Amino acid sequence: MNKLYGKTILITGATKGIGRSCALAYAEKGANLILTARSSDLLDSLKEELIRKYGIKVYTLVMDVSVSKDVEEKISSLPESFKKIDILINNAGLALGLDKVYLASPKDIDTVVDTNVKGMLYVTSAVVPLMLKHKSGHIVNLGSIAGDAAYAGGAIYCATKAAVKTFSDGLRIDLVDTNIKVTNIKPGLVETEFSKVRFNGDLEKASNAYKGINPLTPDDVADVIIYATGLPENVQLTEIAMTPNHQADGRTVHRK
Repeated sequence: MNKLYGKTILITGATKGIGRSCALAYAEKGANLILTARSSDLLDSLKEELIRKYGIKVYTLVMDVSVSKDVEEKISSLPESFKKIDILINNAGLALGLDKVYLASPKDIDTVVDTNVKGMLYVTSAVVPLMLKHKSGHIVNLGSIAGDAAYAGGAIYCATKAAVKTFSDGLRIDLVDTNIKVTNIKPGLVETEFSKVRFNGDLEKASNAYKGINPLTPDDVADVIIYATGLPENVQLTEIAMTPNHQADGRTVHRK
């Protein structure tokens, strides 16, 4: 039985990487989607593709998750038919550079913290009241194994993913008397545009991040999220760490 058919899924950062793979995976299951991103062109293109392939309902929000007012206004503007959000995927996030923390620019620090932490908080705070109203829901936060132990040059990013871990745990405690589940997904190396963004478009540096190892794909992560959110009502997976073979943790990788 397909438990996801007809559900409404909100995905942030939906046009690329893991977000896009989640959108395609849920659409294949017959779920309806609310997709957010900062690019209207990419959102429109993805919406058209999903409707054409799967015949589902898709609503798009051009939204910057790091701006609280924007999040509040856009979530409030959802049509009534999309306000019963069954699953929230807090996927929007990024890293910038691999410099020592004291060499990072204030602008880069703000961008990473505002997107990875504040964005998750703002969207969750806007969506949870809607879930409480309908007495059910599932929140999936995209963390990282980088949140378990820092690595060289990653102090800021790792700190934000540690925040995802502790926020997920705290939110789960706050919602323990409800039917709302909270899951923290913690991937290792996943080949997306993540490294391209981190290295400011330097494709050589970006490709070196995955050199000598067969990394996870965005589809791999989406498959795990689909599994976690399709389980029986009484089963809550609180945290899932996943890595490619030959990666033991955030700092230990065997490259061929």
